[in-house]
Amino acid sequence: MANARRILVVAGSDSSGGAGLEADQKVVAAHGCYAMTATTALTAQNTQGVTGIHETPSKFVKKCIDACAEDVGIDVVKTGMLASAGTIQVVADALRKYKPACSIVDPVMVATSGARLLKEDAIKTLCTELLPVTGLITPNIPEALLLLKESGNKIDEIKDLDGMKQLAKAVAGLGPKSVLIKGGHIPLKKNYEVATTDDEKEVLVNVLYTDGNFCVFESKYQMARNTHGTGCSLASAIACNVANGLSMERAVRAAGRYVEAGIKTSVDLGKGAGPINHFHSLNIMPFPPGGFVDWLLEREDVQQVWKEFTQHEFVEKMGDGTLPVERFKFYMVQDYLYLTQFARANALAGYKAKTLEGVAASASIVTHIHTETKLHVSECLELGVTMDELRNSEEHQACTAYSRYILDIGASEDWLALQIAMFPCLLGYHHIAKRLSLLQDPSAPKTANRYRQWIDNYIADDYTQAVGKGMELVEGHVSKQSPSRIEELVKIFIHATKMECGFWDMGMGA
Repeated sequence: MANARRILVVAGSDSSGGAGLEADQKVVAAHGCYAMTATTALTAQNTQGVTGIHETPSKFVKKCIDACAEDVGIDVVKTGMLASAGTIQVVADALRKYKPACSIVDPVMVATSGARLLKEDAIKTLCTELLPVTGLITPNIPEALLLLKESGNKIDEIKDLDGMKQLAKAVAGLGPKSVLIKGGHIPLKKNYEVATTDDEKEVLVNVLYTDGNFCVFESKYQMARNTHGTGCSLASAIACNVANGLSMERAVRAAGRYVEAGIKTSVDLGKGAGPINHFHSLNIMPFPPGGFVDWLLEREDVQQVWKEFTQHEFVEKMGDGTLPVERFKFYMVQDYLYLTQFARANALAGYKAKTLEGVAASASIVTHIHTETKLHVSECLELGVTMDELRNSEEHQACTAYSRYILDIGASEDWLALQIAMFPCLLGYHHIAKRLSLLQDPSAPKTANRYRQWIDNYIADDYTQAVGKGMELVEGHVSKQSPSRIEELVKIFIHATKMECGFWDMGMGA
């Protein structure tokens, strides 16, 4: 949920999920709002039709509305199938009592087959009680004509755009502040007259009448199979847009585009007219907030190379103290040279950062690397390596390949990609040291394993804090990326991890 805009949906349930309350809740979720429901009827239906309706007693519908309004509160009410005169009266009374900012009424009165879904007394109650307190009503043309007929204002057949405008203005006379006439039942020619053949069907037009003005929303006619629940979805999208602060005209325009895209991107479900795609504009993240690192390390394409890195022969021999000192000495010299390039990469990250805090964070990391380098120098001196040898040693190809790969990512991509290229080093050494520390004999002196100090360095408080800060920064930035970008970042991580394996291979003399 992106905000706390509260949408109460009063409508019937669709057991197949494409229309009714089920569609409404998907739309509300897709718009980042919070959905509440008062179920007016249960329906047994699918993409081929309705086989049964079980109405909810209007007194119980009232209890549902009151429960939501008196606790959570309501910003916008959207209604769909209201089923009975009693339920319509309940909704009208609730609108007067709780006074939400707006109400969107989708007058579900006529089935696709042409059958009436509301009895005459219910339609009368709709016209006399609900419409006068309605913010926007969204009838299709048959529903609008029926409303006028039942209220004694019959209009003849609609033949063109002007007829739709006349119809919208007439329905507005029944009391709603705004009227949206949906033109899906009458595709038009380019001159806005009703098409009489399939070849003539060029455009679909919806007409909004609000504040005494007409707004015409035109879209290209498309032959579409999957249109189940379009009316419900359109009205719910308008409700969300209004709740999010859009004007009625902008809310309707945005909702129309949302539904149109939902039709275009739908997949075939069922044997009849299937549902639209309600989530076409959402990026579904494969991990929860703060869960990127866990998700990353659990991926199948990461696990094997991560294991090769963190459980490499070089690592295992350090853990049990059997690594030849000469191999460790060579590794330490190359690691010193690598750290110089690693510091450059973090300095580059400071340049890539967009905030002063980001620049300062990179500077802090460079300072930490400088401190770590001093530890390397001390260790190398103990191993008999002089400063001149350290400074004048030639980089091994593995060291050059890895460090320059990181710098290349930093030069060619963004801040986050650079962090991901350095991530295996940051995470991996801490991960390795934690595991190896658990394998050490707690009763033995630390000098029992020549490499115990190396292990302790990477589980020390300062390094542990650096790892935590690095993870926090990456988690915060990666949550803003698209799924496709995350896949690109994973590839960078995998390649950098392979480079780490190559560094260990170098240490073993492979």
